[in-house]
Amino acid sequence: MEIKVNQLTDSQQEVEVNLNYDEILQEIEEAYKEESKTITIDGFRKGKAPMGMIKKFYGEAIEFKASEKIANKKFWDVVDEKGLKPISTPQMVDIDFVPNTKLFFKVKYEIKPKLELKNYKGLEVEKPIFVVKDEEVEREIDFLLKPLQKFEPAEKVENKNFRITTNLQRIDPEGLPMVGSRSDNILIDLSDEKVNLQIKENAQGKKVGESFNFTFVDEHYHGEELHKEEFNYVAEITKIEKLIIPELTEEVIKKITKDKAATTEELHSFLKKNIEDYYTKQSEEMLTNNLLGEVVKNNDFTPPSGYVSSVHKRMVEIEKENAKRYKNPNFDENAVSEYYKPRAEWNAKWQIILENLAEVENIKVEDSELEELAKIEAETTGISVAKLVKYYKDTNRIEMLLEDKVIKFLKDSAKIKEIDAEEKINEKKEKSNEA
Repeated sequence: MEIKVNQLTDSQQEVEVNLNYDEILQEIEEAYKEESKTITIDGFRKGKAPMGMIKKFYGEAIEFKASEKIANKKFWDVVDEKGLKPISTPQMVDIDFVPNTKLFFKVKYEIKPKLELKNYKGLEVEKPIFVVKDEEVEREIDFLLKPLQKFEPAEKVENKNFRITTNLQRIDPEGLPMVGSRSDNILIDLSDEKVNLQIKENAQGKKVGESFNFTFVDEHYHGEELHKEEFNYVAEITKIEKLIIPELTEEVIKKITKDKAATTEELHSFLKKNIEDYYTKQSEEMLTNNLLGEVVKNNDFTPPSGYVSSVHKRMVEIEKENAKRYKNPNFDENAVSEYYKPRAEWNAKWQIILENLAEVENIKVEDSELEELAKIEAETTGISVAKLVKYYKDTNRIEMLLEDKVIKFLKDSAKIKEIDAEEKINEKKEKSNEA
């Protein structure tokens, strides 16, 4: 077998393979055996015709049909033998089969290009720091107590800890009812933060049978143009219920924390720690995103289109699987596809930069590291270390570990500036409002 690897561009290679007939004879014979099972020749039962007659009548067609399949198989043999690294679906661009003589073919494919990386060490990046507030802890307590809450009938709405059942009627600017715009028996929990603020305020002091007005403003974009539509309603109260919040007894606290706390002090400490842990994780993720964003921006390039398409397809497929798993009936594949297009291109760029950076900085995942990880997982899974190491090598676990090491390298060399997350959010809101 003669093999020639041609470098067409920095991100594209082409393999030329020349085989003499003897080198593919075994695959040709296997093709004859497979095809003979379905061939019928007059005078013989299906699949029972002599091989000589099959070759005489159908030999050329069978061999030409088999040649493309053989070429595909031989290409992947070459990939393994030469250590080639296609990153998108290879394309057969030429095939020349001459029975009893030769099989020649060319396959073109994309590879990750070699980049001259710059400005990836010592980068100045921001790390948002979140401070847990007492009201956040209180909101978490309210959330945990919600399944234990009860309601009892009441005559009047006195504060936010009530829920009301209403008949809603949309009205026009003159205050007249709009036909076909009425909804009855709508339950509204006034303690819910998402409820329209006007409803919460205007319902106060009202009794069953009384009504109040409120306005809802719908804001949405048509392209880049912001549209606002105002909806005016009259709400007639048909039922009022007072929210009975359970006391934070030891029994209740143990129940909502699954025995992680028993007193109010322990409860606050427990929840504050949970929120802090969440914020710490969010903060690290935002730092990582800021850092990788800078690295990609400083080393921007056009990634191979086929590779971008592969990444994009994989992202959409993952979302389709998630929609199926969680039984989401409103999955919009076209919308998801559009959403992931820019992200697929960015991810393709990062993966190529990642591989180049690891090579330049000699960052590797050693077998000893895989074994150490396997030892830890073996204790909890009961799977042998050897099997786990093989699993890591057969899947993308090594790539994930390599990415972790590269990101750690970038963080260790970066100049990290901690900033107040709330101030940053408010600053962005002000700029958005000014725009």
